[in-house]
Amino acid sequence: MKTLAFASRNTKEILRDPLNLAFGIGFPLAILFLLSIIQSNVPVSLFEIENLVPGIAVFGLSFISLFSGILIAKDRSTSFLMRLFSSPLTGANFILGYTLPLLPVAIVQSVICFIAAFFLGLQVSVNLLMVFVVLIPASILFIAIGLLAGSLLNDKQVGGICGALLTNLSAWLSGTWFDLNLVGGVFKQVAYALPFVHAVEASRAALVGNYAGIFPHIWWVIGYATVLLFLAIWAFNKKMKGE
Repeated sequence: MKTLAFASRNTKEILRDPLNLAFGIGFPLAILFLLSIIQSNVPVSLFEIENLVPGIAVFGLSFISLFSGILIAKDRSTSFLMRLFSSPLTGANFILGYTLPLLPVAIVQSVICFIAAFFLGLQVSVNLLMVFVVLIPASILFIAIGLLAGSLLNDKQVGGICGALLTNLSAWLSGTWFDLNLVGGVFKQVAYALPFVHAVEASRAALVGNYAGIFPHIWWVIGYATVLLFLAIWAFNKKMKGE
């Protein structure tokens, strides 16, 4: 109940900033339409809608990191969170309270992305349900990245890390814009050591009904998400004691 009460407050804070929410949803959609136009004029297999939309959905989740990071960083800089430190809430309660309201936002963002893809030729399929299941660990992953950054940095620093750096990393190292095999070498090795390309590959496999192809990619995403959530709790507890 303590966590749910805190999550309810965070939901209201998120809804008070509709401009950022609209940008987080609108920008990936703009890229989706732009690359689809390129595909219609210069056919590229990577930009076929079945390959493109999972990558765009994962890329869009990087904006959720920005929301979560700024939310917790702003709370840390105000007396609101300082007062809550005297409550019986633990670090895990705080992190879960930030995660719960952001998860539906991430899911809705992904749903909107796929709805837009229907108008670009994506076939309606029962496999979409599995895609959304696969995207849940990816959503938690990006939320955890933001919470970790927000627990350690101020809101301006979070904007640089999650707004500029993370969006570029998730774009270039996810295999959304180009085939990583074309670059190969160290670049490809680094990309596959990170979770972004695995989230995209798992989503692509789910979309075409290749459920066996979801593994082992999904384990990379779940592993990273779990570690980052525990790191966020640890970092938040450390800040609580220091502040």
